[in-house]
Amino acid sequence: MRKVKKVAAIIVATITLATATGCGSQNTSAPHIDSAKSLGVKVNETTQVKRVIALANGSAEIISALGFKSLIIGRDIASTDAELKSIPIVTSGHQVIPEKIIALQPDLVIIDRSTGPEVALATLRKSGINVITIPEAWTLTDIPAKISSIAAAIGAPRSGQVLMTQFAKKLPQQLHERKKVRIAFLYLRGGSAIYLVGGKQSGADSLIAAIGATDVGAAKFSQPFTAMTSELMVSLNPDLILVMSKGLESVGGVEGLVDLPGVAQTAAGKAKRIISVDDSLLLSFGPRTPDLITQLSNEVEKVSQR
Repeated sequence: MRKVKKVAAIIVATITLATATGCGSQNTSAPHIDSAKSLGVKVNETTQVKRVIALANGSAEIISALGFKSLIIGRDIASTDAELKSIPIVTSGHQVIPEKIIALQPDLVIIDRSTGPEVALATLRKSGINVITIPEAWTLTDIPAKISSIAAAIGAPRSGQVLMTQFAKKLPQQLHERKKVRIAFLYLRGGSAIYLVGGKQSGADSLIAAIGATDVGAAKFSQPFTAMTSELMVSLNPDLILVMSKGLESVGGVEGLVDLPGVAQTAAGKAKRIISVDDSLLLSFGPRTPDLITQLSNEVEKVSQR
C-alpha cells in the first residue's frame, strides 16, 4: 500500500516466506474502518496559485481541508477522501507521468520524498512548472509541519494556522487513559508473499500509541518493518492484530491470516481479534486522522472484549 518510509521501506524489505500459504476461507469477517470525517476550515484568504496538482502523499486532502479544493486539478492515488472523487488521479500507481501533468498546465506541483521517478520530476521542472517538496508525515507530531508547508506553498498561511489549531483541538486526548492492549501491525501482500511486522516509525505505531495501546512490534524493533516468522509472532503474542484492508484480502481474509506462520498461536489469532483499516486512510496522517483515531479506539475496545 502506499504508505509505509514506509512505501519505500516496504519495497526494500520485501521478503518471501515460503511456508505461508496465504489461503483460507473468508467465513469470518474483521471489523473494518473504511472512511473517516475530514477536518475543514474556511478563511477569507486569496491564494497565490490557481491550478495545483497535489502528488505528495495525502496533500490533496489537506488542500481541500484548507478550503481550497477548487484549486486542485490532479491528485495522487493516496488522497481518497470522498470529497476528492471528482478530481482525477494523475499518477500511475505512485509513479509520475510528466506528459500527463504538463498537459494540465498547473501553476504548482506539490511533491514529497516518496514522489518519483526523479527523471520525471526533472522533466516537470525543465518545462517551467513550479515544483515544491513538502515534508512527509508518519507520526501525529509530523502533521502540523505538513499542513504548514502545504498552506505556504499555495499562499494561504492563515488557513494553515487555523487548520493546525483545529487539528490540535480534535485529537482525542482522553484515549490515553484506557487500559493498554497489545497490538501488532502487520503489512501483508499475499500475492507477492510479503509478510512484515511493523516496528518503530512504521506509521501505525503512532496511531496505536495515540489510542493508549502498546505496539508490540515497535517495542521490540527499532526499524519500521521486520520479516514475519512463526517464532516472532509467538514471541510477540499480540492481543489484537491491525492490518490494512487490501492486505487482509490478499491473504484470504481472517481465516487466511490466522493460517500464516505463528498467528494461530497468538492470543489475537486464537480469538480472531483482527481490525482492518482502509489502505489509504490508515497512514494518511492528515485531516482525517483525528476521526480515524476515535474510530480505531472504539473498535479496539469492542474487539478486545472477545
